[in-house]
Amino acid sequence: MKSQEIASELLRIGAVFLRPDDPFTWASGIKSPIYCDNRLVLSAPSARKKVEHGLAELVREHYPNCEMLMGTATAGIAHAALVSDILDMPMGYVRSSAKSHGRTNRIEGKMDAGTRVVVIEDLISTGGSCIEVVDALREAGAEVLGVISIFTYGLKAATKNFEEAKTEYHSLSNLDALVEVAITEKYITPEQKQTVLDFRNNL
Repeated sequence: MKSQEIASELLRIGAVFLRPDDPFTWASGIKSPIYCDNRLVLSAPSARKKVEHGLAELVREHYPNCEMLMGTATAGIAHAALVSDILDMPMGYVRSSAKSHGRTNRIEGKMDAGTRVVVIEDLISTGGSCIEVVDALREAGAEVLGVISIFTYGLKAATKNFEEAKTEYHSLSNLDALVEVAITEKYITPEQKQTVLDFRNNL
């Protein structure tokens, strides 16, 4: 299964850390048994190849009429560039805020009104920052077909936020696949698996 293959790669290169007995502290202050840093994919060529071709497959499968890829700043930019090269497709990216100088762009890259766009993101937690990108693209006249990401925690908040934004999303891998692989490959015990899933389900 593709989601488990990608999960195995993320665990192998340390892009996803599982510490059920020694939680991480997220920027929000939440104590979490999992931490995801997909930027490490870029410096692991074997994993990177699988991830970027997997993202390209998702675009082909779900959005065959896509005309342009847009990366989220900053983590999605490199992935959007690599996937757009595989698909031979234009790409750009959306800044977190407009530049304060020059042309004061927020959206970088030439995008005409009506362009059918897919957003590339590395990680979806609540989806809030990604939906801000979708909103900015729609305000600029793009037809946003959906969002593709490497990994999602599968939080209820993300489902709710994307539904409210009338935006669909697809991820290469997810927390449920990850914990199954982590059990098989002995990163965690069955009891720790439940700790991780309970954390996600109770957020």
